[in-house]
Amino acid sequence: MNSTHREVLKNLRANAYDLVINGAEIGGGSIRIHDRQLQQQNFKLLGFTDEEAETQFGFLMGAFEYGAPPHGGIAFGFDRLCAVMNHQNSIRDFIAFPKNNMGRDLMIDAPAPVDEEQLNELRLKLIRKEE
Repeated sequence: MNSTHREVLKNLRANAYDLVINGAEIGGGSIRIHDRQLQQQNFKLLGFTDEEAETQFGFLMGAFEYGAPPHGGIAFGFDRLCAVMNHQNSIRDFIAFPKNNMGRDLMIDAPAPVDEEQLNELRLKLIRKEE
């Protein structure tokens, strides 16, 4: 990444908002991109060629041609709200699907091995650490 690219990324801004209670963030959201030119600029910053962006996101870019209205949303962190209401600083005791100290979700046994066919479809390669 060159310095010009870094400078552009450093100066990006979002139309985002947070919901805060007593200094604790319990939710947040943003207005989504709804302008084709802005989305194309973002794809370029992310390293997509015009062809790659069209192949993967042509449906979205086409929708913008019809004047997609600005839209946004907000997501509440119920675990955060519960922590605030119980005067706790950590959400650990309120997480619905907690992970163990190895980052595994024991309820659904995740992460699980990925089938080689799925990796190939996504053009991913698994690199194992030497122990």
